[in-house]
Amino acid sequence: MNKVVTDGVLLMPPKFAAGLGVWSSQDGTPGSDTYANNLNAAIVPADSDFGGCLELVKTEPVQALRYMGETPLLPECYLQVRVKVKAVSGPFPAVRIAAWAGGIGGAHVTGVLEYGPAIALDTYGEVVEVSAIIGPGNRGGVDMVWGAQATYAHIGLDILGTTGGVVRIDDVIVEDITAVFMRNMLASVDVRDFGAVGDGVSDDLAAFEAADAAAEGRTVIVSKGTYFLGDNMTFESRVRFEGTVTLDDAHVLALTKNFDLPAYIDAFGNEEQAFKKALQALFDSSDHESLDMDGRRIRIDTPIDVHSVIGRDRYSTRRHIHNGQFDVSPGAAWDTEVFSAQGTYSNSNSFKLTGVTNIASIPVGSLVEGNGVGREVYVRSKNVAAQELTLSQRPFDAEGTQNYTFRRFKYVLDFSGMEDLDRFSIKDVEFRLQGEASGILLAPTGLIFSVENCFFTGPKDRGITSPGEGCQGLHVDRCQFLSDENNVPAQDRVSIAMNANGNDIKLRNNRVVRFKHFAIIAGSGSIITGNHFFQGDGVSNGLRLAGIVLTGTNCRATVDGNYIDNCFIEWSNEHDDEPEFNSEFSFSQLNISNNIFLASHVAPWFSYIILKPHGAGHFINGLNVQGNFFRIIGGTIERVERIDTSFADTNFSRMRNITWRDNMYNAVDVATVNPLISTHSQETESDKWIVSGSPQLPFGGWARKVEALVAEGPIRNAVNVKRYEMPYVDLAQGADNDTIHVNWSQPVRGDIVISMRMDTPL
Repeated sequence: MNKVVTDGVLLMPPKFAAGLGVWSSQDGTPGSDTYANNLNAAIVPADSDFGGCLELVKTEPVQALRYMGETPLLPECYLQVRVKVKAVSGPFPAVRIAAWAGGIGGAHVTGVLEYGPAIALDTYGEVVEVSAIIGPGNRGGVDMVWGAQATYAHIGLDILGTTGGVVRIDDVIVEDITAVFMRNMLASVDVRDFGAVGDGVSDDLAAFEAADAAAEGRTVIVSKGTYFLGDNMTFESRVRFEGTVTLDDAHVLALTKNFDLPAYIDAFGNEEQAFKKALQALFDSSDHESLDMDGRRIRIDTPIDVHSVIGRDRYSTRRHIHNGQFDVSPGAAWDTEVFSAQGTYSNSNSFKLTGVTNIASIPVGSLVEGNGVGREVYVRSKNVAAQELTLSQRPFDAEGTQNYTFRRFKYVLDFSGMEDLDRFSIKDVEFRLQGEASGILLAPTGLIFSVENCFFTGPKDRGITSPGEGCQGLHVDRCQFLSDENNVPAQDRVSIAMNANGNDIKLRNNRVVRFKHFAIIAGSGSIITGNHFFQGDGVSNGLRLAGIVLTGTNCRATVDGNYIDNCFIEWSNEHDDEPEFNSEFSFSQLNISNNIFLASHVAPWFSYIILKPHGAGHFINGLNVQGNFFRIIGGTIERVERIDTSFADTNFSRMRNITWRDNMYNAVDVATVNPLISTHSQETESDKWIVSGSPQLPFGGWARKVEALVAEGPIRNAVNVKRYEMPYVDLAQGADNDTIHVNWSQPVRGDIVISMRMDTPL
């Protein structure tokens, strides 16, 4: 607010050189004496400091100088009066701004202070500026508070002290400084009022800090312009950006009172840059634990390397991103990098590749492919000097030296540069990947990474990747994984929704559509529940691939309440560097219960549960399959379970603790059950009854245990005499070891009910 500018109000009195007839030696009111033709006043046309000025000889105890014109005082208007003076000769005086307060009708407004603070002159020729502020309100810095009654003033100054001194006085300046007080009256302050330039070159940090300090609860306005900040800037006040800021990548802009993505977009103008700086502030400050994207969709042109953005190797305080969308823009930045290198693997150093050529070019987080390397094995870390790569999992058959291929997928959020990240979560965020990019690459180590209510739409390669154990305690809940390969036959797909290496992961209530695999899980203690994953295609009798792949033998996992559609559960040990059985738990502690299994138009040999040992001698040592629904549409299948013997078969003589019961089957030729309760009718007398467990015992297993045997009705011999003896049984008989021999002391006939098992329960 400036009335000189807005209303054309004339505040400045005329220069002394224009004549002294308007300058009074009294109070300035009409009829008072002037300095015109006064012997103690003279115009000095060329003073070395002032140019033209007034020279006065002090002849009165209080020598007054007042402009006889009326300087207007408007409501809510504050005036500053300034004048420069210097002592020339004689006794040193004191000088103060003074004025006469006038009201309506020319009345003198009494009871108000009509002078400002005095300044003593003590050196001849030294220029001293004296000033005072006149205004209606009692605000800090106002020297003459006149209220609303004063409508004008006769402005001037007083010269105090001993008479005889000579002073020279520069022209009087009167300015409207209402804007200074409007900062306190309005709810905002502007950084430009504190010296910000906004040219994108000058360092405006000090002005920003001053504006923030002066705000005291009000909003700081960053008006139009581009403001360079040479260091970290933390706003303790709310900020509204009309202009934009620039600062080095290492410097942090922290908006503590309005920390959300829209504020950073306003601050930087570029959405991707704004997200990076907001993410940087999220990790740098303790004032906020979450970044609200406020429903904004931001375009992403390049992968976001979180480590380079936040400048931290490790972080363990909870941080959270929610409520927004990443929209990937097509471009070469998302192209998969492919590297080839020779390396040596030894079982004695089971997580290492040594002697790796071209190692400097191979990025951490690359997928490793080679002979004897299982699925979803990644480069966890590298030591260039030692030519050594650390892998996320062990190969099952890669002993020796060979050529490997490394594929580095590109992710919207890439945490792989960090050493460790704990307690990070993402919620209600859509990753619109559009067949160009992958979603999230986790840190090599970390605890409790959580992804909730998120959409991964069209991943090119992966939805969520763990290159190490940054997935320990991973939660993926209520997410949608929507493939970019909907029209690709199942066997030709390459995209995988996620993988995990750590223990104790939870996959709950997700929906996963037409990927090569839903999840490849290497750790133990997994809970997979309430998910719907389907991987079918339009090919009649087409191939189907695994939805869930468990790659640990002692997996301690539960798969419960899922809708498993046109895919299967595969249980392997492809991440075991010594895949043959060797005094271990073998395949154990897996619960598959209360799931809906559905497939359509598949080949008869399709199965829903597949065991795939990669080495000889393994067996099942704990498996519960109970309460599931198995159904086939458009044909039938032989059975719901089988062993894939591509690498090795199992040791049926050591099967233990297998419960397979209370399941329901439709369009399945064999209803698998264990223990199997079978009724055998012996029509002709024999002392050896042969009872078969084939084909209903799981996996075509051996008949290794009889839990119960009871006669239904009398057992009679050849002369029709009832026999009451107890028979004994021979286990695992026949060419396939799948029959039981019930032995009697003599040939008999009759009916028995027998409960047999293909395992030995504890």
